[in-house]
Amino acid sequence: MRDRWIFSTFIAQSYSFVSLNQSISVKHLTYLIFAISFTLSLAGCTSIERLLRGTSPLEQFRCNVDAILSDSNFTATRTGIKIVSLDNDEVLYERNSKALLRPASNLKLLTTATALSALGKNFSIKTNLYADTLVTDSTLHGNIFLKGFGDPDFNSLQLAELLSAVKSKGISKIEGNIVGDPSYFDDQRWGAGWMWDDEPFGFAAYNSALSINRNCIDVMVSPGTAIGDSAIVIIDPPTQYVSVENEATTSEDTLPSTLEISRRFAERLNVITVKGKIPRAAQPQKDPITVRGPEMYFLTLAKEELNRQRIFFNGNILLDTIPARARLIAQHSQPIDSMIVFLNKVSDNLSAENTLKIIGAEICGQPGTTEHGISIVKRVLSSFGIDTTKFLMVDGSGVSHYNLLTPEIYIQLLRGMYSRKDIFDLYYTSLPNAGMNGTLQTRMINSLAQDNLHAKTGTIGGVSTLSGYVRTADGEMLAFSIMMQNYIGASDAYRTAQDAIGVLMANLKRK
Repeated sequence: MRDRWIFSTFIAQSYSFVSLNQSISVKHLTYLIFAISFTLSLAGCTSIERLLRGTSPLEQFRCNVDAILSDSNFTATRTGIKIVSLDNDEVLYERNSKALLRPASNLKLLTTATALSALGKNFSIKTNLYADTLVTDSTLHGNIFLKGFGDPDFNSLQLAELLSAVKSKGISKIEGNIVGDPSYFDDQRWGAGWMWDDEPFGFAAYNSALSINRNCIDVMVSPGTAIGDSAIVIIDPPTQYVSVENEATTSEDTLPSTLEISRRFAERLNVITVKGKIPRAAQPQKDPITVRGPEMYFLTLAKEELNRQRIFFNGNILLDTIPARARLIAQHSQPIDSMIVFLNKVSDNLSAENTLKIIGAEICGQPGTTEHGISIVKRVLSSFGIDTTKFLMVDGSGVSHYNLLTPEIYIQLLRGMYSRKDIFDLYYTSLPNAGMNGTLQTRMINSLAQDNLHAKTGTIGGVSTLSGYVRTADGEMLAFSIMMQNYIGASDAYRTAQDAIGVLMANLKRK
């Protein structure tokens, strides 16, 4: 690829020489123009005019990006790119920048920008524990209530800490029920346009105001001792809420693993299935599997935790709203900054969906809905000068193939957030850092983009995106959006192209 650039630079310099030598023959000039045209076809430059303007660092940069995109991988692929300097608002490169394309998890840039803009960086998410009666003789004669406000990071350990408040008040017996209140959100648990066969997998977890353990169960499968033995299956957390059907066996070391971990989702059952073969020398395989009814999963874990803490409970678990007479006895609080960082760094879909509904609940009133959240997203984007009639957003995470945005809209968003000095630092820090952490940890290593480029990745079937910020070798701050779609198979080649463009941006030196 560098050879192509060197050749194109040579031709351009030759043209400059010819233009100064008025006595050159028409025949030689014709040969030169042919050579230029041939070079352009190799290097991917979009026009003869671009090369004839010279070989400034910016022109070299543009020609090199063109060369990357001239690869045959992009013949049938739709690609949109826009790169701008935030220091002087100059467009450095664009291609199909107004084309509507699927954003995949780049959509999380909208969700998190809105969360910080509308809720503020000091907002926190609560999970509350209530009781509706007084305690007498170490016995709570009424119910306890658990009300969730959509904390996507709440887990079994935090539930145990919350319920320890029951014991700390001297309660050793509960005569009533455990009541869960998920009314902070509506009852729409999945995004519009999500793929039905993704249901059992962790990235497609149901959203709920009462969320716990990412609304999944971790299933770890290890080989048995001898060939032919059943595989060993362990679930975390251990709970009666699900059952396990284990048909997996241990195979010879020379055979590939054919392990399949899923759930009987078509029958709407919380039955985890493990099938296939795992080689005897293989490392354990761990997959998160979703659960149906995350609210009842939450309450089942609460009941089991009370038993572990030796608090006698023989009542029922059920869903209802908290009565006015109930009084707060304990609360867990999650700051929004840590949630936003986790959301963007690992591209967590549940966090994005819950966050969008939290925005809706806080600004538009309970119950929080995806539609209300999106209305606030559009309000924030409108404040950045974005025409909100020019894109389609249907969820908070980008899992849906219905979402459609343009690279130009992403540049407007990134520029708008860059101007928000009160929240930009947190927004910027939350993005994966090339070669360092998050979904970019293994990308652009040992380049000037490492520990420099901060960007949100995005991947769904046939879609790969990357949008964010990078500083050039001169220290110039760039905002960029690269959106690629309509390819078949793995995304490796498209991520490689994105990385190459990222490195080009980091190496750009114009001063």
